[in-house]
Amino acid sequence: MKTFTATPADIDKKWIIIDAEGVVLGRLASIIAMRLRGKHKPSFTPHMDMGDNVIVINAEKIQLTGKKREEHFYWHTGHPGGIKSRTKQQILEGAYPERVVTKAVQRMLPGGPLSRKQMTNLRVYAGTEHGHEAQNPTVLDVKSMNKKNTRS
Repeated sequence: MKTFTATPADIDKKWIIIDAEGVVLGRLASIIAMRLRGKHKPSFTPHMDMGDNVIVINAEKIQLTGKKREEHFYWHTGHPGGIKSRTKQQILEGAYPERVVTKAVQRMLPGGPLSRKQMTNLRVYAGTEHGHEAQNPTVLDVKSMNKKNTRS
C-alpha cells in the first residue's frame, strides 16, 4: 500500500458560501478553517493548498456566547507603549465587522507561509452582498450541521 500525495494537478478547488447570521463564532471559524485547509477531502495533503474558496456573508450578525463580546483584541503598533485594544463588540459595531471572523479563522490555522496563502481563499462580507455569483458557489448550511452551532 502506498501513501497518496497530491500534486497540483490533483487539486480541485470549489467555491462555497456560508451564511453567518446567528451562528456561533468559534464553531463557524473551525468549520471555515477546516474547509480552507482541505481537511474535509479524502485526498488531503498537509503541505499543499487543497482547500476550497470560502465566501462568508452576514459576518456582522454572528453570535458570541458568554461574555465574549467584552473580550479584547490586542495588537502592538511597534512603538514603545504602543499596545492597543478593542472589544469584539466595538469591532462588530465599527466600520469593519468582518475582521472578527477573519481573525478567528486566522488564529485557527497553523502559522506559516502556507496558512497565509490559504487565508487568501477566504472572503468575508459584513452584509449579504458579494461579487462572486459568477463562480456559482454552493451553499454550506452550518446552522443545520449541529444544533449547538446556533444561539437562540
